[in-house]
Amino acid sequence: MQRLDSGAAVPADLRGAIVALGNFDGFHLGHQAVVGRAVAWARAEGRPAIVATFDPHPMRLFRPDAPPFRLTTLDQREGLFAAAGADAMLVFRFDAALAALGPEDFVRSMLHDTLAPAGVVTGEDFTFARGKAGNIARLAEIGAPLGIRAEAVGAVSTEDGLPVSSSRIRAALQAGDCATATRLLTRPFAIEGIVQHGDKLGRTIGYPTANIDMGSYLRPAYGIYAVRGVLPDGRILDGAANLGIRPTFDPPKELLEPHFFDFAESLYDQRIEVQLIERLRPEAKFDSLDALVAQMDADCARARQILGPQELAGGPSLA
Repeated sequence: MQRLDSGAAVPADLRGAIVALGNFDGFHLGHQAVVGRAVAWARAEGRPAIVATFDPHPMRLFRPDAPPFRLTTLDQREGLFAAAGADAMLVFRFDAALAALGPEDFVRSMLHDTLAPAGVVTGEDFTFARGKAGNIARLAEIGAPLGIRAEAVGAVSTEDGLPVSSSRIRAALQAGDCATATRLLTRPFAIEGIVQHGDKLGRTIGYPTANIDMGSYLRPAYGIYAVRGVLPDGRILDGAANLGIRPTFDPPKELLEPHFFDFAESLYDQRIEVQLIERLRPEAKFDSLDALVAQMDADCARARQILGPQELAGGPSLA
């Protein structure tokens, strides 16, 4: 899996590829259908398959004050694209210059001149170029003389007839509905970050935590979650996490703070992934540490029940 930047030369062996084109934030069921079609087309013709995505997300340029909304980082998307069978990920750096391109300029300069693709696959509602003037019909029209074929993949819907979308997933997470988000993503929503040194309050009450900054991720509903952690070496840990501002402590500080069960190793400065499995309850402020600990005991017992038994390769304190 190669990672390419649109400002750099593309290796000769990746030119003539079939390209899946879109934002693909979250890489949900609908995105998977687009990339799956591109990979199948590429394999049928003996061509490489490339997923082209945009970073930053266009919304960040047009609405710079918008609250964090990302469902995946570039690194996470790269791993997901590779697992879907893509040979490379191409990152279009979305800036004012790219946003100002008309449909013809985008297809010629960003697609044809950069990649010389044999085909491009998008979702049927994908738009591009200045003022969203480009769509699949314009892509096919402009691309035909350049040797670029274009296909659109229809929306994927759930049993209730509603289309799968990143906005629907964001709404589910903001409502604390992990089950719906997991179903639409085909995996739990996962936050990846570096474990940082904290105030170590958790250790003093028997609940050490691995503190992670939320960065540009969407903020799910604050609260206590049953979680799974994935360590750099691939080990998977069960736990319970506070996502929010810890209202019992001063000063408030927004963090994701997973406590992993039966775990006694340091994770400082390591990059880990934390998967949100189920929201147990909202955040609450407690009048005493004893009351807080009693609630944490109950939260962890419930999280263990939800997560079920798991075989772990070793056992492990964090912050």
